[in-house]
Amino acid sequence: MPTGKLLIFFGLVLIVAGLFITFGDKLYFLGKIPGDIRIERENFTFFFPFGTCILVSLLLSLTLWLLRR
Repeated sequence: MPTGKLLIFFGLVLIVAGLFITFGDKLYFLGKIPGDIRIERENFTFFFPFGTCILVSLLLSLTLWLLRR
């Protein structure tokens, strides 16, 4: 991958990360979609965002596929 495209890609990644940090509280559905595992006991809470991981992976794969075209 040429250096110019690589710099643009990392710039976009930083912009998206910044948007998630800035507006993360407004994305209430992340971490609460079907497939996310939450186990709550009296003194113990386990949370694994399996569905969210799949969603983010699909979006990232689609983005990378579009950038390669």
